[in-house]
Amino acid sequence: MVRRICFLSLLSILLWSCHSKKTEENTKAVFTATTPMVTNISLPQSYVANIQSLRNIEVRSQQEGILQQIYVDEGQMVRAGQPLFRIAIVGEDEEIAKAKSAQEQAEIDLQNTSRLTENNIVSPNARRMAKAKYQSATADYKLAVLHKRLSIIRAPFSGVLGRIPQKVGSFIQQDDLLTTLSDNSKMQVYFNISESDYLDLQQHPQLYMQLPLKLLLANGSTFPARGSIKDISGQFDNATGTISVRSLFANPQGLLRNGQSGTVQLLVQKKNAIVIPQEAVYELQDRKYVFVVDKNNVAHQRQIQISAELTGVYVISSGLTASDHYLIDGIQKVNDGDHVHTRFVTPRQSIKSNEIAIQ
Repeated sequence: MVRRICFLSLLSILLWSCHSKKTEENTKAVFTATTPMVTNISLPQSYVANIQSLRNIEVRSQQEGILQQIYVDEGQMVRAGQPLFRIAIVGEDEEIAKAKSAQEQAEIDLQNTSRLTENNIVSPNARRMAKAKYQSATADYKLAVLHKRLSIIRAPFSGVLGRIPQKVGSFIQQDDLLTTLSDNSKMQVYFNISESDYLDLQQHPQLYMQLPLKLLLANGSTFPARGSIKDISGQFDNATGTISVRSLFANPQGLLRNGQSGTVQLLVQKKNAIVIPQEAVYELQDRKYVFVVDKNNVAHQRQIQISAELTGVYVISSGLTASDHYLIDGIQKVNDGDHVHTRFVTPRQSIKSNEIAIQ
């Protein structure tokens, strides 16, 4: 028991001696201190994006018939007006001939009735009835011709075709899906931003529409063209607390396709951001701290919150004010409550040449 007491006493003396020595060293050492830099910066923000074609439609049959011809292939680039499919309607030529014959007969009847009316042989009402029959026969003929014209399905605009589920010889019903057509000349890229980021954008309403957007693809590569914001949705999604943003990217090489995913990066302007060098920060149990020096030159451990990390610096969201003095170096040698000697440098000197977008 006595030996244990002696051991504990000796250990206490050694620890006190080490602490006294460290405290004595701190009273002799000179540490560098500064205040946070308060500046306007451009923060890079990343958002998951959904890529959609400028126009993307389903091409469907407008009438029943047999799929007689497929003029194109899946994934093919087509021009506006180019034939895609032909649907043969049973007896379509006969219907046109029959309608044409009925129109011609109605025209002859109208001419004969008109002469008889002029000679007062039949009443004017007979001529009106003959004219009505002629107009009806003409409409039937035009409709028959239109049906045949609709049997050739053409591309409504230039674009890229999707899958073609039907095969030649298949019976096609009205409104059956034949393929899809996507205009990929420009791509709409949608992403959602938080309310905080939305408010940051609105601080520069005349500039955010001109912000260059970078698009990262699924394999990590960067899409060569830059995009721009076109509009922001009129309301927030209450479930997620975000709002949708629509941007536009030129796609001259056709690399982007409808339904792709990616990541949009943009620079958000943040006013009066508090910035400190990373070497002033240390971590303890997954929390970030700095040493703040009071007016009596006593160092106090203080927890901080970091909102963004840039090259060599942190952007602080809470824990430091613009007037706080904090240590830049020697933080491994200092304990909470130590008296320290400091040498003050300006905030810009403390940041040195770190690459941050200072305005």
